[in-house]
Amino acid sequence: MGGRRTVLIGCALVVVVGLLSFPRLLLGSDQSRAKEIVQNTCAGCHRLEGAPLSRLEKKAPDLIGAGSKFKHEWLVSWLAGKEQPLYAKSYRWDQSQTPQPHMSVPQPDAEEIAKYLETNFADPKVKAGAIDMTTFSKQEAAFGEKIFKEHACIGCHQVREGDKTVGGPQSTSLVEAGRRLKADWIHRFNSNPPDYVPHSGEFVGDVSELGLRYVTGYIATRGWEDFPYYEPWKSEPFGHTSLDRGQVIYKEYCAQCHGAAGKGDGPAASGLDPKPAIHANIPFEKVPTDYLYNVIYYGGRAVGKSATMPYWGLTIGQQGVADVMAYLNATFKGGADVAQAAISSDGPSGVCPQPRKTAKAPADFLSKTSPLPHSDATVQAGKTLFLQTAQPVACAMCHGDKGNGQGFMGAALIPPPRNFTCGSMMKDVPDGQLFWIIKNGSPGTGMMSFAGLPDEQVWQLIAYVRSLAK
Repeated sequence: MGGRRTVLIGCALVVVVGLLSFPRLLLGSDQSRAKEIVQNTCAGCHRLEGAPLSRLEKKAPDLIGAGSKFKHEWLVSWLAGKEQPLYAKSYRWDQSQTPQPHMSVPQPDAEEIAKYLETNFADPKVKAGAIDMTTFSKQEAAFGEKIFKEHACIGCHQVREGDKTVGGPQSTSLVEAGRRLKADWIHRFNSNPPDYVPHSGEFVGDVSELGLRYVTGYIATRGWEDFPYYEPWKSEPFGHTSLDRGQVIYKEYCAQCHGAAGKGDGPAASGLDPKPAIHANIPFEKVPTDYLYNVIYYGGRAVGKSATMPYWGLTIGQQGVADVMAYLNATFKGGADVAQAAISSDGPSGVCPQPRKTAKAPADFLSKTSPLPHSDATVQAGKTLFLQTAQPVACAMCHGDKGNGQGFMGAALIPPPRNFTCGSMMKDVPDGQLFWIIKNGSPGTGMMSFAGLPDEQVWQLIAYVRSLAK
């Protein structure tokens, strides 16, 4: 990656919390009283100045730099006693496994204390605008979630996954970090946590500059339910695309795999497994814009498909992606045979039985059975996912609205998508095998990974797929 450099990322994010309970305190209309309370009461547990110090040598998190760290509304709500404890095991986990209460004050007083902290406790290490959240997309958040898990941040911090709270309870909760913490502070802390809390068990990981952006943005959107995710396909470059430029880009970059006429027969295709998509068979105007953008800009892995599809965004830029998308939409409309995928050694689309070469799932997956009740509601929920809402793309687009493997995107795939209506074949496929394939994809085919789907939704999909077999 051009311009790549190594940065550090820390996962332990600390927040204001005290270890003692204090009586309510009344403030005047100016900040002199707020200063007095912070200096004389809060400082009993929280440090207001000094060099970085281990968590294991403090009573509570520092208030040093608090003005650059906390969002105003949350800080007021916290001081007024309206927020949940942030440490399930107590800030000093080495001394207590029980969360300790924090002082609370009336709402007007909380406002004054928050303003005082914001005015007088700025963190000079935090750079304003370090991360531009106005251009942060859902796809970037998905990358950030992956980094968060792969770099063990989830070992200490809890987040929400669907309707469940997951992760280790040892450090501060990140379930609603987006309501609480300013993104620029998260970015600076993640860059090198020992700058804040040395020798405290915090993890230092190795990610790229982009990785730092992804995981920071992911944390900064947790609990921010109405966060306005950026939709890059609505950006300025898409307002003035050029088919001529798109055609040149297609020839220079795409044709080497997908072929000059989009038939999947480029010079690289002979060595690839799975084979490149046959663009000539796809009516691109039907392909969801976000999916098409993500697979071009971020590559096949971004949408659970083959890693042999590169991420072209850094190479051709936003305008290049816009131009080549315009070219695809204008050039490839599918054809009369779009309902039939290319014939291969695995058999044509829609046949029954349909030869498959899918790898066998590990034993721990094969033994899985659905925990959901066998009911019309379960099947209907799976149908909605299959036809409309599954991410990164609805199953029907490849497998067809009837589940017979004849979806419009499936016409581009070798081997063709599985025909779920074939009862003689489906009866021999265990539920655990289907679960594993949905979660992990199927190497050597066009079946993408749906790793981001909660387990419950995967079982709903399986229930619906089972209902299609004849």
